[in-house]
Amino acid sequence: MATDRGPRLKKSRREGESLGLFGYRDEATKGKLDTPPGQHGGKKGRSSNYGVMLREKQKLRRIYGVLERQFRLIFAKASRMKGSTGGNLLQLLECRLDNVVYRMGFACTRREGRQMVSHRSIMVNGVAVNIPSYVVKPGDIVEVREKSKKQLRIQAATESAQQQTMLEWLKVDFKQLLGEFAYIPQEDEIPLQIDLNKIVEFYSR
Repeated sequence: MATDRGPRLKKSRREGESLGLFGYRDEATKGKLDTPPGQHGGKKGRSSNYGVMLREKQKLRRIYGVLERQFRLIFAKASRMKGSTGGNLLQLLECRLDNVVYRMGFACTRREGRQMVSHRSIMVNGVAVNIPSYVVKPGDIVEVREKSKKQLRIQAATESAQQQTMLEWLKVDFKQLLGEFAYIPQEDEIPLQIDLNKIVEFYSR
């Protein structure tokens, strides 16, 4: 399975903002994102329209930890669906199992959620699933396998998650370490600051 294992801090510095790649440890990146990567912090220049579109696309791709080829395929699927292509794209990314595991608070980052799924620590409707891109549907029950519940990383992630406000489309029982994916969220419900129109323009060139 292809996985993006590139340096997380470098990616965040390139976008100039935290991308949620460190979970509850994101505080540690403060003060390190003001300069782009590269020798002496790189060079800041005026971005072209293409550059702006590219940065939005790269930002969204990196937030969800999706490789370029995967992202293109997801975008192609979103463009064939009814409704807003940008909104469809965001919904498809939110329905990925690795993202749902992260959103439910069982992992502190999407990368960690992807690893948990790959290691068969996650079940969907009582069946172990090891495909991070598995599409979770409304009504599906996602839970941590019994033998994985005592992992320290899961305990740390859930402790942090319980201090946050849970998203409306997720119903989570932290005692049982399971949750229901109640419905597919609308674009305006997903807490991300992304210009989806720029991404659609990028692929429409």
